[in-house]
Amino acid sequence: MWQAFIGAESIASGDLTRGKLRWSSRAIHPGIYLPKDAELTLFNRTAAAWLHTGRTGIIAGRAAAALHGAKWTRSDDPIELIAKHGRPRPGIKIRQERIAADEIVEIAGMPVTSPARTAFDLARHLMRNPAVMRLDALAAATGVTRSDAMHLFERYRGARNTRAAQLALALMDAGAQSPKETWLRMVVYDAGLPKPRTQIRVSDGMFSAFIDLGWDEPKVGLDYEGAHHFSDRGQIVHDIGRYEMIDRQGWLDLRVVAEHRPRFIESRIRDAFAARNYTPSSTSWW
Repeated sequence: MWQAFIGAESIASGDLTRGKLRWSSRAIHPGIYLPKDAELTLFNRTAAAWLHTGRTGIIAGRAAAALHGAKWTRSDDPIELIAKHGRPRPGIKIRQERIAADEIVEIAGMPVTSPARTAFDLARHLMRNPAVMRLDALAAATGVTRSDAMHLFERYRGARNTRAAQLALALMDAGAQSPKETWLRMVVYDAGLPKPRTQIRVSDGMFSAFIDLGWDEPKVGLDYEGAHHFSDRGQIVHDIGRYEMIDRQGWLDLRVVAEHRPRFIESRIRDAFAARNYTPSSTSWW
């Protein structure tokens, strides 16, 4: 359970004296404390921010996604809450927005936006690539889909950034296994290339591997190679066998690293399509 608490309540209940409060705890917000040895995690910061609203706020955005189990969160992510206007505090964003009862769930004793409302908010309040990255993680954790969030555009007609939000939701894919895989998929989208499939299973009957994303008809795949693919001896040995098996199954698997630029990646994909005599019939992603 969360460790943040309201100092005045602990004193009133007799759990702490004023002296012990000062000695054993640290203030996170006015009147809101954590034990001095408690780590300032995203979860503890979220609970403290909620208490700061007098338990009236609804946790939203990135903090809500984290509570739903989404990966790729940061301990210093801003805590977004839907609440009445309050005094600004570092690390807290208060949004005065409408929200319906069916868009709220309870997690760890706190009100949190539902997966659909969380997706709706992430798509509206973040730039496209960060939004899609967070949406990918939320979809992987909860199974939320674009259609789950789309009815909220009807409910909140006139809400800000709806066009950009609808694009971000259309680009959401639960198959992404890392932020860099999301980034690579956005490179493909911006290049005007056809929509790839994510997490493509390739097997020789004995062993299986998954290509990050690719196209089944020409058997062209893309794999993002992080630093561990080159620094971990066990990973290097594993990758050699993996690449050979994928090649034997007829796939042209292009490896991408951090130093590769979008134009270079696009050129390699188009060259691979040409080598396979593949001309996509459509480049639409929906």
